[in-house]
Amino acid sequence: MSQSMQPQVLPPPDPLVKKPRLISNGGVLGSEWRIGRGFSVGEVKAVGLTISEARLLGIRVDLNRDSVWDINVQRLREWLGKVISGEALPPEPVLPRVIRIKRKKGRVFRALTPAGRKMRGLMSVGLRETHVHKWRKKAKERAEKRRHEAVRAKGGH
Repeated sequence: MSQSMQPQVLPPPDPLVKKPRLISNGGVLGSEWRIGRGFSVGEVKAVGLTISEARLLGIRVDLNRDSVWDINVQRLREWLGKVISGEALPPEPVLPRVIRIKRKKGRVFRALTPAGRKMRGLMSVGLRETHVHKWRKKAKERAEKRRHEAVRAKGGH
């Protein structure tokens, strides 16, 4: 008994882009083409698809590319011909990736390094992590008529 020939899932072809000529290589190319990030909008439209239709078919689209290469248009047409005739199936459509961004906490960076805590007067054992100690220290220095604000200021003694 022979099995019935069912079409296989065939991924779309990889887009080809030209390699840049590098001065370090003397302007000579090793191989002219490399696999790119996606097909350009012009290449997708030359085949007769919109960007959203292409992405539903699993075709990668690079919005930053402007070049239209005949080799890419030809490869896309061949692949689409196989899909339309029923020889191959396109891959299942995939939902776009959801990128989660952490929301801003609404406070500045507290710099809880030992040096930062020492500078702000938070290193005493009983009053660690509080600003009350710093404020009391400043009040005491004001009462003693010490120039506490001028210590770190420009030109103070």
